Amino acid sequence: MLHQIEIDLKDALKNQDKAKVGVLRILISKCKNKSIATGKPLEDSEVMKVLQTAAKQHKESIKLYKQGERNDLVDKETAELNIVEAYLPSMMTEDEIKSIISSVIEQTGASSMADFGKVMPQVMKKGAGKIDGGVAQNLLKELLS
Repeated sequence: MLHQIEIDLKDALKNQDKAKVGVLRILISKCKNKSIATGKPLEDSEVMKVLQTAAKQHKESIKLYKQGERNDLVDKETAELNIVEAYLPSMMTEDEIKSIISSVIEQTGASSMADFGKVMPQVMKKGAGKIDGGVAQNLLKELLS
């Protein structure tokens, strides 16, 4: 996956797509920093986690810029988020997440908010990078309360 990002960076440089070049350089830099921190080359799943973190940071920035009524920065962050999301697998819908949560609740016998800590990690493990944690958290709270 990291190799694909590097290839896309070369293409973006050739096409003089400054926005894409900037985002891809940052992603590659974050991946290399993570690789140095772990002391080994990153596997695709680890690259995926770096990309998910970057996407989450862009979403938070968009939210804050909207609160501050900085539409110019909202547009910039949204464009960058779209570039990052192009490398991520498509996220599950709320209905798909709900069905996973329901099956985990049945398996664990969860019945109240006290069981939240038992259910949430299993839901995220079953989703394996395709579940938005915030959406899953809200749906789980709704189902347990």
